[in-house]
Amino acid sequence: MGRPWLHVLAQVAPVPLGLLLSGALVWGATNADWSGTTSNSGNTWESGSLGLANNSKVPMFRVDNMRPGDTGSNCIRIESNADFPTALKLYSSSPNWPSNYQSFIDLKIEVGGGTFGNCKGFTPQRTAFNGTLDQFVALYTDFRNGVGPWTLPGKPPNSLSFRFAWKFSRSAPNSAQSVVTNEVTFTWEARERK
Repeated sequence: MGRPWLHVLAQVAPVPLGLLLSGALVWGATNADWSGTTSNSGNTWESGSLGLANNSKVPMFRVDNMRPGDTGSNCIRIESNADFPTALKLYSSSPNWPSNYQSFIDLKIEVGGGTFGNCKGFTPQRTAFNGTLDQFVALYTDFRNGVGPWTLPGKPPNSLSFRFAWKFSRSAPNSAQSVVTNEVTFTWEARERK
């Protein structure tokens, strides 16, 4: 008759072995080594800049021996390297400014195209100020209340030219003889346009 338990064992052994093998296949399928990636490298951030310069190395005016009725003018070009649109304004930072003699100097400031020097080729586009030197210094003292704004588009090179024309009034009194004005500083300031 033989050994009946061997026959039973031979029939039972394949079942656990089959379960074990099929479990291993399922586990291997869920932990496959397939993958895919994509990337975007080289990302950086750079801040913009806003700098102003003018094409003059000397003061626009050093006038000596003025007499009533004398006139003069000069031009200056303001250049911006801003990468974005800016608002440009003009004002004066002139402390300790007296208000007696300077009221006899008429000042007209025009905006247009031209370069520093004799204003050859200057084409006025509009008048920015027309009054006395004394009024300009008293009224326009910082960016908040400065003359302007003029928009610069933000694609260098940006530039704008200004013509300053002065006249010593014919009504200047005798007390205005041999008088020197305090130093005047004309300041252009640009800020990001919002």
